[in-house]
Amino acid sequence: MTTTVLETPPPGPVRNSERALAPDLARGAMLLFIALANAANFAFAGQPGLDPAPHGPQRIANFLMATFVDSRAYPVFAVMFGYGLVQLARRNPSRVLLRRNALLIAFGAVHATLLYFGDFLGAYGIVGIVATLLLVRRGDRFHHVVLWLWGYQTAYAGFLAVTGAIGWRGGTAGIVNSPNPSLAAHSYARSILDRLTEWPLHTATVLGFVVIVWLGIWAGRRRVLEDPAAHRRLLVHAAAWSLGLSTLGALPYALMCAGLIHADPGTVEAMARLHAVTGEYGGVGYVALFGLVSSVPRFLAPVVALGRRSLSGYLFQSICWVALFSPWALHLTGTWTAVLAAVAVWVVSALAAHAMRGRGPAETLLRTFAYR
Repeated sequence: MTTTVLETPPPGPVRNSERALAPDLARGAMLLFIALANAANFAFAGQPGLDPAPHGPQRIANFLMATFVDSRAYPVFAVMFGYGLVQLARRNPSRVLLRRNALLIAFGAVHATLLYFGDFLGAYGIVGIVATLLLVRRGDRFHHVVLWLWGYQTAYAGFLAVTGAIGWRGGTAGIVNSPNPSLAAHSYARSILDRLTEWPLHTATVLGFVVIVWLGIWAGRRRVLEDPAAHRRLLVHAAAWSLGLSTLGALPYALMCAGLIHADPGTVEAMARLHAVTGEYGGVGYVALFGLVSSVPRFLAPVVALGRRSLSGYLFQSICWVALFSPWALHLTGTWTAVLAAVAVWVVSALAAHAMRGRGPAETLLRTFAYR
């Protein structure tokens, strides 16, 4: 078994002068997609956060959200999380990585308890511990297994598409938002109690993205995003094929969400499953697309700055959603209200990140404890 030796620069967090552009650009830009998805969840007090009876422009919003946002934003951060683990492993012993991921679990528990049950930080922490113990420092031959897993998943997506098409039945079933009690609670105290039961279940459902994180580890070991010019062909193919599969897999469900086609409940469920599985390719495609960007215009500098402070930006968003959409607060509702709020909050957070001279408050707290 061949083993890639990870270089050991001075221990500690990665300095800004050593940061690759593409990962920060991807994180900053995709926080807009996270904002769109989470604001919609709050606005409709459930998932997927789409208008169940769209008319006029709402059909467009539902279609675009289902095609490009839902189940396609969080895989970007899963890929980048795995990539970041490799960068950290080059500079730090495993105990630092384990401590850092344990802190992410703690951050996630606080975030989920106080703000939003749909937290991903805790799941990242759990997956990060597993990856540190089992994946990060293994040999190259071992990491090729993840490519076979993605090949298997592609075949499974094709199977879902074929069986869904064969079993298609007409009907009148539409999209239904699965309610989340914490988002509809009429007091903050009640929402906390609801989140205490919702968060563990949500975390359990997203632990499967270890395969996406593993792909990020594979890319990180090859410095794909740190030297995109040397991997341009790989990035072009990854962007084209992954975004193509993601879009094709989303179309049937997106058309149902827009109210343009109808089917029986079984078919809707099958197309929802295809939509979720192919969403993972969307994450890979977006990362590859941002990896092809070798230089960023000045007007995108705030997006890069937000990417460098993505943890603070993510938590800031949740504070905003609680204040804007909770029934006991401003209680805003509606598709376009959620869209406008998401864009506004993302712009404000990007400008604030650009104005900061140092790290964000959440990053500072995490690094203070992780690196002692």
